[in-house]
Amino acid sequence: MSLGSESAGGWSPVLRVALIVLVVLITLIGLMWGLQRQMIYLPDNSPVSPAAERIGEAEDVALRTEDGLELGAWFVPPRGADRETAVLVANGNAGNRESRLPTATAFAGLGFSVLLFDYRGYGGNPGSPSEEGLSQDARAALDALTERYGFPPEQVIYFGESIGTGVATRLAAEHPPAGLVLRSPFTDLASVGQRHYPFLPVRALLRDRYPIAEQIRRVTVPTTVIYGDSDTIIPPKESREVAAAAGKLYEEVVLSGAGHNDPEMFDGAEVVSAVGRLGDEVAP
Repeated sequence: MSLGSESAGGWSPVLRVALIVLVVLITLIGLMWGLQRQMIYLPDNSPVSPAAERIGEAEDVALRTEDGLELGAWFVPPRGADRETAVLVANGNAGNRESRLPTATAFAGLGFSVLLFDYRGYGGNPGSPSEEGLSQDARAALDALTERYGFPPEQVIYFGESIGTGVATRLAAEHPPAGLVLRSPFTDLASVGQRHYPFLPVRALLRDRYPIAEQIRRVTVPTTVIYGDSDTIIPPKESREVAAAAGKLYEEVVLSGAGHNDPEMFDGAEVVSAVGRLGDEVAP
């Protein structure tokens, strides 16, 4: 009778709970698949002020990508003794180039020329960000440094922060620079995503991969890896593994007590000094 009653009354409570859990998981997986780039990239697409209004002698630069987009950038000339070396800054996943102004002025104060640029979808630029798109944007920035300002890759330091470490590493593998600085790098994006969403099959779902640990093995220029030991967004373990995989590690700099978005991670003395030391090492 009990079997007959259960059959007539529908599913058992356990089966109903399992079905609810399954529906929730399928819904979450569907949302992650459809909205993943909105979760990865957090652009500030507000129009950016003219460079001269913000940095005096800086210039506005228009970049042209391989797929025909025009992107905004700032070229910041060196202050004091000119090192005859440029720094190309590949931003993280949030904000725009205005928020990297302290970084640019700090590097310029060491005698570097600096190119700040915004990815597609950032800083009033057209387009939507993706791994392939950001890679094209970085190549356009390097082209501008070479063709307009006379800095071939071997006179450029690529400086990448957070997701920009993936952009800078890929660019370095394709066009070897004088040196490479990675601030808060990760082995690959799936490893970070799996940490934050352990209940989802992140590795199977991700469209954008950023395989930094794989690509850094092919980069044979002096490389500095910088990270905070209190970073809760990119685990320090991830950055240590990138340093261990580097084809030519120059320096590993650990900022004690620093989190991912703390001010000292952008233009703090230790970050700026590390870039200066690498600049001394690769000076033309």
